[in-house]
Amino acid sequence: MKVEPLEFEKPIVNLERQLTELRDRAADNDIDMSGEIKRIEDKLAKTKMDIYRNLSSWQRVQIARHPQRPYMLDYVEHCFEDFLELHGDRHIGDDEAMPAGFAHIDGRRVVVLGHQKGRDTKENLRRNFGSAHPEGYRKALRLMKMAEKFGLPVVSLIDTPGAYPGIGAEERNIAEAIAYNLREMMTLRTPIVAVVIGEGGSGGALGIGVADRVLMMENAYYSVISPEGCAAILWKDRSYATEAAEALKLNAVELKKMGIVDELIPEPLGGAHQDHVGSAAGMKRAVRNALLELESMTVDEMLEGRYEKFRKLGEVREKSR
Repeated sequence: MKVEPLEFEKPIVNLERQLTELRDRAADNDIDMSGEIKRIEDKLAKTKMDIYRNLSSWQRVQIARHPQRPYMLDYVEHCFEDFLELHGDRHIGDDEAMPAGFAHIDGRRVVVLGHQKGRDTKENLRRNFGSAHPEGYRKALRLMKMAEKFGLPVVSLIDTPGAYPGIGAEERNIAEAIAYNLREMMTLRTPIVAVVIGEGGSGGALGIGVADRVLMMENAYYSVISPEGCAAILWKDRSYATEAAEALKLNAVELKKMGIVDELIPEPLGGAHQDHVGSAAGMKRAVRNALLELESMTVDEMLEGRYEKFRKLGEVREKSR
């Protein structure tokens, strides 16, 4: 798979092109250019480390949105077995932006659900660009209630710029659907593990994000608003998205420090789009470990921990003068 470079990756692309040209020239002319090749290889390795180990929040947002990044169903394919998708919310219809169903992970039966984006225009229209309608959130909750009934853990994979804000979604009460999910997930008597795999935008992400353990891929982002939306409100100019991304502290490192996410899942150098299988292996380990930890608790202990986890978010402490 040919990976399209992002703007900040162009120095890497230029060095890789130089390296390819040197190797081709050496092979075509049967000459020894090992010294020059080694020099470029060393420079390339150093450049990659310098860029990818010092990514800004905005650069991580760009990686989270990369069109070749693994999506929800890619992770289902690599991390789970025997996925059986179920459809419909039993009220209006089905929402293909929110696939959900039964699966196994290491022999453990679970319910897995999440946001799904498309790879091309046709699939994006089918998946509504990963922005779920009210039917998607109601379907997700229907499956979570089934998980509770049968004593199965829930694994939620979050990847959305936000819930769909169109007129139809408003008519069918998107805000109520998300709010209802928040309430019901808080008291669901079965383990819930949520993983932010790409974009974690606003209430659209939180609508399936109330969980006992919230995990986050290294280059994902999780925020109450997109950087562009924040810039449009605060600076009246979307071009300030870079500054907004830094101010929002939406990357995994910052969110882990604040206790909003419980674990950062490392990605291959350059991002998850560079190695779908390797990224999935890291996520699978993290989900498995979280489920093992939660299954060692009683239901009451688990619910108390879930309540305390979300109750303390946003807590402000003022210093006494």
